[in-house]
Amino acid sequence: MSDFAEFAVHNWLLFVALFAILGMLAGNEILRKMRGIHTLNAVEALRLINDQDAWIIDIRDGGDYKDGHIPQARHIPFAALKDRLDELGKAAGKPIIVYCRTGSTSQSACALLQKGGIANVYSLSGGLPAWQDAHLPISRKKA
Repeated sequence: MSDFAEFAVHNWLLFVALFAILGMLAGNEILRKMRGIHTLNAVEALRLINDQDAWIIDIRDGGDYKDGHIPQARHIPFAALKDRLDELGKAAGKPIIVYCRTGSTSQSACALLQKGGIANVYSLSGGLPAWQDAHLPISRKKA
């Protein structure tokens, strides 16, 4: 145990960084819960798409969308999301699944949609890579 204490004293900066990272991870999760953001994994998203005809919104940039996206995904870049809220109002109560490259920006997009009066929104946890890791199809066609 004394070796650990000696290591901690000599490498105090590593421990500060460790606790800062742990704090940011915990803070992000707490903030997500406080915002009321619901997340889905790829299989849950697919089930929602198949069972409830959920809308899929890709908020990545145009180049990323052209490189590959979830089939039937509507492309609404994050920067344009606020201006196109009325378009999403046409979902008529259907669930809306939002995804991005990693899953973090989609949580902010979900919060924006909720503030805009759209309640039934979900963030795809892990973004498009999580979809691909689940071996689900990718399209390169424009939706």
